[in-house]
Amino acid sequence: MKFFIVDDSATVRIMLSNIIEEEGLGRVCGEAEDGSEVYADILTDKNIDILLIDLLMPNRDGIETVREIAPHFRGKIVMISQVETKDLIGEAYSLGVEYYITKPINRLEVVNILKKVCDHLLLEKSLYDIQQSLSVLHTHAQKHESENFNRTSNYPIISAGKTILLELGIIGESGMKDLLDILVILAQLEKEGVRETPALKDLYKRVIEKRLGPDVSAHEVQKEIRAGEQRIRRAIHQSLEHIASLGLTDYTNPTFENYASKFFDYSQVRMRMLELEGKIQNDSPHTRINIKKFIQALYLEAKG
Repeated sequence: MKFFIVDDSATVRIMLSNIIEEEGLGRVCGEAEDGSEVYADILTDKNIDILLIDLLMPNRDGIETVREIAPHFRGKIVMISQVETKDLIGEAYSLGVEYYITKPINRLEVVNILKKVCDHLLLEKSLYDIQQSLSVLHTHAQKHESENFNRTSNYPIISAGKTILLELGIIGESGMKDLLDILVILAQLEKEGVRETPALKDLYKRVIEKRLGPDVSAHEVQKEIRAGEQRIRRAIHQSLEHIASLGLTDYTNPTFENYASKFFDYSQVRMRMLELEGKIQNDSPHTRINIKKFIQALYLEAKG
């Protein structure tokens, strides 16, 4: 990842540069001591992925700078400041700032936040690659309209599903395709008049038969069902981790507020937040997840 740091304190810029490079998060490709020195074309020319910018600076502050570059800068913005005024922070979020680091600089906080930002960027890039691949598949599917699963008609729910999975932090996980296939199946069932969500084993079986055809052996079906279930379970655990991290960083984060209780039992989210804070320790590595609730919530959100 390529970083650009804007802060009127040379000490802060040096500290952040050292943390980024020592932790292997990427490299710092540019610095500035005031927002008046930063413009979108400069960031674009340097292929900057992540901009770290101080909130308060003498000539042009972070808010003004972000307002100037936000329409043109496609990377992520992390605001840095010791000011904790809710109005200023709220304005920063409204301009597209998704993450916030407080002063004085704390190494653990910086590493934690920047790793999340890097992961988010990688997820978005994966989503773009998937969208490109799906576009090719969609074009190819138009030649086979007689197939049992008409990809063209189901594309909207796949597209909506991918967007939600990105927000949930599991785009690129191996269980993603399983979840998208389940959305297609649920949409097809609803068209046929089936409104109740089938048993999970039945859904997994339909996914396997959709991929491998109706003539697949029972042994192969059972083998693939077990593998698919594990992929989905891992993906949902990753989502729980992501949602808990969002809530820990900012309890008013709209993604956290919208999805935490819809997709999970809130007590589980709170428990994971406490674990991430180090306030409690979970001796069991496998938190019990309500997979059916997650799938039902995903389908309701995806179909709008």
